[in-house]
Amino acid sequence: MAYDLGRSLHWLKTLLTEASPDALKARLAPRPGGEVKRVPGRDALDAEAIDARWALFPGDAAPARAALLDGAASDDPSRYRHHIEHFVGTVKVPVGVAGPLRVNGVHARGDYYVPLATTEAALVASYSRGALTLTEAGGCAAAVLNTGVSRAPGFAFHTIAEAGHFVGWVMSNVDTLRAVAESTTRHGKLTDVQCTIEGSSVYMVLEFTTGDAAGQNMVTLATDAVCRHVIAHAPVSPRYFFLEANMSGDKKASHQSFLHVRGRKVTAEALIPGALVAARLHTTPEGFARYWQMGAMGGVLSGTIGVQGHFANCLAALYIACGQDAACVAESAIGTTRFEVRGDDLYASVTLPNVIVGTVGGGTALPSQRACLDWLGLAGPGHANALAEVAGAMALAGELSITAALIAGHFAQAHEALARGTAPMPTTR
Repeated sequence: MAYDLGRSLHWLKTLLTEASPDALKARLAPRPGGEVKRVPGRDALDAEAIDARWALFPGDAAPARAALLDGAASDDPSRYRHHIEHFVGTVKVPVGVAGPLRVNGVHARGDYYVPLATTEAALVASYSRGALTLTEAGGCAAAVLNTGVSRAPGFAFHTIAEAGHFVGWVMSNVDTLRAVAESTTRHGKLTDVQCTIEGSSVYMVLEFTTGDAAGQNMVTLATDAVCRHVIAHAPVSPRYFFLEANMSGDKKASHQSFLHVRGRKVTAEALIPGALVAARLHTTPEGFARYWQMGAMGGVLSGTIGVQGHFANCLAALYIACGQDAACVAESAIGTTRFEVRGDDLYASVTLPNVIVGTVGGGTALPSQRACLDWLGLAGPGHANALAEVAGAMALAGELSITAALIAGHFAQAHEALARGTAPMPTTR
């Protein structure tokens, strides 16, 4: 990261104010030796192991232990097996419900009250306002357009010729690789194999469907089996390989989100009468169009991947509440929002190409998370696509509400009212 001269001098002065150059050098130097206390009992969930971990707490552990190791966490720690290592308790995040959210989806159909886990005041209220607006407009259409989760192992060879020979063998043995991958899972299917040659290196992108699971672990284990088979049977052996060579887009924003899919690609749309825009959102369809034009250009100027307001808010809160992998928000929150004036009405749509959700596996069976999925009526097999459509619809609700707040000048006022309690809330009908 580059710093301008003024900022560099500021930080240099700050550092030297704290200590002389020699003292600062000594402070930042490595400190080998001394006692190293490892966290005991990686997978153990018995009382003795938990007590041993809490013995690492600095000072009086009793207040912190009471806060973290209470209720279900204390009564039956075994329920968290295979979800956490070095277990010491659970963190309680406030959960609110936003809605009603009427979804007229291919898989999700109904009025949903959506649990959102967050510590950010005004967030649930904003999504609830957007959801209510959509519902009063008759709901939003939503559809899963594509599914798939990928892993991208990388193989290093000596020459381009070796890399090309390897790729030719891979492409002529796809059926065998598919059988190897699918032998590791009851639900995963290998749907595509793509190879990219970069000099003497080969990136192999394996794409899977994963049923009703989010599928990150599923595709990792299947890809590992494929790699082991390749190493054992390919006519040319790589110098070395890596199970993931950073080309899958896993848990990071990348431009390939718009070319492929990770998880479920979802789109949602609604046509909202102008009178309802005025009554619920305190602005006009023309106001939305003007904001979208300026906001889209702002995204271009700042280099965002996609154009949208705050998909991450909805997805992070929904993922935490419903037992999803919260780190996947990094890629799931990529997408586009569009606002158009159509006659007297507002057309609004969102498209999210990387919604990584599941209704089985992972954290979906934990007590609080299962309760949130039960609230949606989307727990267990057969509901992952519906959950993805609800996520897309809720993202649309959030885009409507935050954009309206910015247009009407209510954005700061709402946060001051709900986060600080020092201002009246904007009125609603």
